[in-house]
Amino acid sequence: MMFGYADEWSAVFLVPALLWVPLGPVAMAALGVWCAHRPGMWPRLWSLLLPLPPVAVSAWIVLLPVRNWDHDTYGEDVTGYLLVYLGAITVLPWLLGYAVTRTVRAMRPRAVPPR
Repeated sequence: MMFGYADEWSAVFLVPALLWVPLGPVAMAALGVWCAHRPGMWPRLWSLLLPLPPVAVSAWIVLLPVRNWDHDTYGEDVTGYLLVYLGAITVLPWLLGYAVTRTVRAMRPRAVPPR
């Protein structure tokens, strides 16, 4: 019994969304590094597909209660969700992993063949 209801199995979808907060930045940074090392379709596809379930479930939780749409602070809540959950937890770590990897590879001295 979760949340007081015996048939509330939708809480199973909430677990990945809750685990995305501590583990998502690490996963997205790793995907950014992977995209920087191997440009191509598969790393970028995984960068989109991996965060899709937890981000979709959390967006569903934030946007679904239609009764909250009339509240004065609803727009601020959605903006805060977009900035924190999507921006800071999902997109920013990917950008940092990608940018750091590309910068390190660009600044690494080229190997000079021995004479």
